[in-house]
Amino acid sequence: QVRLVESGGGSVQAGGSLRLSCSASGYTDNNYLMAWFRQAPGKEREGVAQIDSDGSTSYVDSVKGRFTISQDNAKDTLYLIMNSLKPEDTAMYYCAAEFGDYVFRASGPQPGDFDYWGQGTQVTVSS
Repeated sequence: QVRLVESGGGSVQAGGSLRLSCSASGYTDNNYLMAWFRQAPGKEREGVAQIDSDGSTSYVDSVKGRFTISQDNAKDTLYLIMNSLKPEDTAMYYCAAEFGDYVFRASGPQPGDFDYWGQGTQVTVSS
């Protein structure tokens, strides 16, 4: 059974940085797409960044140049490095994964394309 566990959230001031981690286990398919999403109170879940098993990445426009998605295959871990954080980045951040056939969108990930989700980690950015 696939399991995704996020960590690394917290509270920072605007302009600060955080690194989120997502530990993945229970999967057997080496063809995959993994992504970070976020959801602020009262808003829809938004795709932030994604990376596939070939290392291709895409980002939503609002985080380009500030966030970096990466993976450590040896540790089965996905990362999201967030720099120059803004108050509008405040949200619950979720890790998601899809295995086998997947849809890679240049505009960033869409929730309906993913079957597996973590429980989330909270990021709060104060002004």
